[in-house]
Amino acid sequence: MDSLVRVLILVLCLFQVINNVECRVRRYNFNVVMKNTTRLCSSKQIVTVNGKSPGPTIYAREDDTVLINVVNHVKYNVSIHWHGIRQLRTGWADGPAYITQCPIQPGQNYVYNFTITGQRGTLLWHAHILWLRATVHGGLVILPKLGVPYPFPKPDHEVVLVLAEWWKSDTEAVINEALKSGLAPNVSDAHTINGHPGPVSNCPSTVGFNLNVSPGKTYMLRLINAALNEELFFKIAGHKLTVVEVDATYVKPFKTDTILIVPGQTTNILVTADKGAGKYMVAASPFMDTPTVAVDNLTVTATLHYTGTLSNSPTSFTNPPPQNATPIANNFISALRSLNSKQYPAKVPQNVDHSLLFAVGLGVNSCPSCNNGSRVVASVNNVTFVMPTVSLLQAHFFNVKGVFTTDFPGNPPVAFNYTGNPPKNLATNKGTKVYKVSYNDTIQVVLQDTGIIAPENHPVHLHGFNFFAVGRGLGNFNPKIDTKNFNLVDPVERNTIGVPSGGWVAIRFRADNPGVWFMHCHLEVHTTWGLKMAFLVDNGKGPSQSILPPPKDLPKC
Repeated sequence: MDSLVRVLILVLCLFQVINNVECRVRRYNFNVVMKNTTRLCSSKQIVTVNGKSPGPTIYAREDDTVLINVVNHVKYNVSIHWHGIRQLRTGWADGPAYITQCPIQPGQNYVYNFTITGQRGTLLWHAHILWLRATVHGGLVILPKLGVPYPFPKPDHEVVLVLAEWWKSDTEAVINEALKSGLAPNVSDAHTINGHPGPVSNCPSTVGFNLNVSPGKTYMLRLINAALNEELFFKIAGHKLTVVEVDATYVKPFKTDTILIVPGQTTNILVTADKGAGKYMVAASPFMDTPTVAVDNLTVTATLHYTGTLSNSPTSFTNPPPQNATPIANNFISALRSLNSKQYPAKVPQNVDHSLLFAVGLGVNSCPSCNNGSRVVASVNNVTFVMPTVSLLQAHFFNVKGVFTTDFPGNPPVAFNYTGNPPKNLATNKGTKVYKVSYNDTIQVVLQDTGIIAPENHPVHLHGFNFFAVGRGLGNFNPKIDTKNFNLVDPVERNTIGVPSGGWVAIRFRADNPGVWFMHCHLEVHTTWGLKMAFLVDNGKGPSQSILPPPKDLPKC
């Protein structure tokens, strides 16, 4: 009976949010279950939420409270991260396993409880343990407050498009084999759009996602990159795309024919069905400008299908950009600017209390049992992060000693030519270290790619905060020269940023959210290898600037 009541409340609230009726509490049930599925002409069991992958889209409004009861029915430990939700003082609901919570064990459940404050737009949710987010992911749509319009022409329809990857093999077996060998894991076998891989040459039965449109109507496509390891280009044949939002923050609208979206990022685009009739290819293809790094090079396709067009009509094709199309990627990134209006100002920190340089990249550590006696690792400032067995937030809140140290280096311990010849010693240090700051401190982090093994793009995600991308460049960051060109007026505001291959990006944020907040590469292989760290933000003055106590049902390790 209780579950029936929950379902009825969910249906009522979903009806209300779609029809502009206030419903301040949104309730969802997430049952994590195994599901038999057939894709790419192979059958296997995958971990899903409510038997679907992608899972259900969460709908809420700015200022709503969201309650999501996650019940674990599978053999794996589970945790869910609400990617991009700031979790103001509610780090217990953030989700990364062993950072803000112990995972939900098989047969157990946990209610994630958080309020959406000062945010509206498209985000995503996904598993934040092991490689489960390969199939455990979905959309998170935050509508504006009642009566508050979009700062752009209202679209006639809205559609969520989740871009992801598909492996014929079990992803846990893929990464476990890689960790055993010390080498890189196999790449995925296909990309997907809303779970559909599209036509694949060695599997003629596969079909692509069909997006039906009516002539003359405008559609807002809420793009989400839920892929484990692939940065993606996105195009629609014959149609211009108007970018209006990224990572749930409005941007100055601009037109383009190609979107770049990295794992963990979201992008809202407006598309007008102005062709009258026809079928047009929708394509997502990989971006990787380092030739030595393997990627899944298959392009996933869907169809933009005008109503009234016969299903056997020919499709207008589009050529996806080359895999190494760096100029196209840079043009898109350079066009992004915060809206910076009176209603949505860009509150860029003009001065910083902490100026940090984080060298991010790969390394090689000794491993007698691995192939060649070594294993590939990753690090931030030469620290390969070691996951604790008690969550960092619990250790901080309850003052548990010996779980972590607060000596994470604010600069590389040894300076070198980061984008030139690698140092002779490729080994990294291991540790569970955090960087500690005071409440309301302003922080600048320059994320510097390194050429150890190979230069590579790194989509870095910061939990608990949005940040402003104030600068970007190739080569080694030069604080005397490069800071003069920083954009402190209308830089794009994000929660996930791509560090360019062989280059750097500078971000700024204000530490106005107490707790322990993860920062890591959103390429799951690099996170597994240790490219991660955490910020510890102390409580401020009084209860409103302090972490809330943990909920009674917080999972135990």
